[in-house]
Amino acid sequence: MALITQNPFLFSTKLSQSRGLLHYFPKRVSFSSSLLSIRCFSAVSQKPLRYAVLGAGFAGLSVAWHLLQQSSEESNFCIDIYDEVGIGGGASGMSGGLLHPYSPKVRLLWRGEECWKESLKLLNVAEDARSSKSLDMVMPKTGLKEGDFIVRRRGIVRPMLSVKNMHMMNDNAQNCIASCRIESIHKDAAQKLVPELCVPLDLAFHMPEAVNVNPQNYLEALYLACKTFVKSKCSLDISCKELNLHKESVLNLLELAGDYDAVIVCLGSGAAFLPELSGRLPLRTCRGVIAHLQLPDHIREDYPENSPSILSDAWLAVQGPQTLYLGSTWEWKSRNFSRHVPDEEASKALAELLPKASAVYPAIKNWTVKGTCAGLRAMPPLTAEGSLPLLGCIDEFIGGPTECKYWLFTGLGSRGLFYHALLGKLMAQAVLSCNEDLIPSELTSWKHRVKQ
Repeated sequence: MALITQNPFLFSTKLSQSRGLLHYFPKRVSFSSSLLSIRCFSAVSQKPLRYAVLGAGFAGLSVAWHLLQQSSEESNFCIDIYDEVGIGGGASGMSGGLLHPYSPKVRLLWRGEECWKESLKLLNVAEDARSSKSLDMVMPKTGLKEGDFIVRRRGIVRPMLSVKNMHMMNDNAQNCIASCRIESIHKDAAQKLVPELCVPLDLAFHMPEAVNVNPQNYLEALYLACKTFVKSKCSLDISCKELNLHKESVLNLLELAGDYDAVIVCLGSGAAFLPELSGRLPLRTCRGVIAHLQLPDHIREDYPENSPSILSDAWLAVQGPQTLYLGSTWEWKSRNFSRHVPDEEASKALAELLPKASAVYPAIKNWTVKGTCAGLRAMPPLTAEGSLPLLGCIDEFIGGPTECKYWLFTGLGSRGLFYHALLGKLMAQAVLSCNEDLIPSELTSWKHRVKQ
């Protein structure tokens, strides 16, 4: 989900100059200075298939990875990713990173087991790329540093704070999947996991296989995996594979007509502001502020290295023994894309978040706030299956020829990490085959409601 630090639709006038393959399209003679690319040229003269992915967050990079994976070995293939800010510059990069397959009522989410497994696969892809010996050779300017974690595998614990849904949630917990268990534990066991954890009703839910992801490190590593994959195909010398990152905005979707075989819009909340889609998507925007907290050096008792993160009315995403992220606020109908949080907004957010954190982890009083940041989420409508992202072919919204050229993948809301891998895979399959029927009808039904 891509977040734009300025208004994302103050568009570059140089876009038409910087787009394209000079090797195959000599009329394109100028490239943006912000373009990062890795190219594989071969003797094959076949015109490449060209795809534009708008957005470099969870949705966009998942689609790019799966397009590369599912493309023919023999085909010439180019993917151009457009994001004004760059990798993880939007709400995806600002998410809490707590990953598990359950709803707030501990019920398995839509296609929960499949989405969970596909997300874990992509996390492994990113970690493998990060640990590859070719890191410096492939991406010398990467923001990744030795020792920065991508996935923290310590589980998540959720104390019960209200009797209202306690029995239902306890029943739901019994129907968990084997690959992400839910253990109903009492206060003593919970406090062994997290010393000083508050468990007022003597019940907590522990998900030992749940993980905490560093979103920015993950997205950079996933992009690195895409580039490494392209580079590996160069050595085969049987086709041309290319991946480009353009740090630019797109004026409107029609301006890409004629340049690409398909355009996939993965802009998160930004999709609703494209001229062709404005007022036509059932999305609500929601700005969320998160706080970065650090434990001062003079406090001797660190957060235990093996202790889980905490999920409650506020979440505590633990990054290490002395650092964690606390979130998140919910400001509905906001149009503020900026990551920057003014002092007044920060004070208001902390006044809301810190009491919620103290209710489950009183030791938070010892931690110091180091800063705050924000992201603008695209929240999908509630359906019988839950709040599901919006996918599908959107040719009818564009007004051009109906040939499955334009596609939409948005509305990840607060569950981007959970849904992005499987849905990116399904979207890539639909785009490559030009067949929307490969996307589950639950994810495309929004179009019928819009038409009505």
